[in-house]
Amino acid sequence: MLPPDCQRILAAVRQAAGPVMARLVGELLGVDVSVQTKLEPLRGKLVRLVDGGWLRKLPDGRFTTRL
Repeated sequence: MLPPDCQRILAAVRQAAGPVMARLVGELLGVDVSVQTKLEPLRGKLVRLVDGGWLRKLPDGRFTTRL
């Protein structure tokens, strides 16, 4: 079971029309993406979801759901 914040991130990536950058995920979640210190923790959670097998990170840095 994922923590609620990770579930929201996963849902935002799934809701997107295709692979997304961390900035777009932040916008979907209502994070102030103009502030780098707010965006970096989100990027870290995205990477943890990749490491856990929930998401896939493409070579260009975008995130998408697993196949």
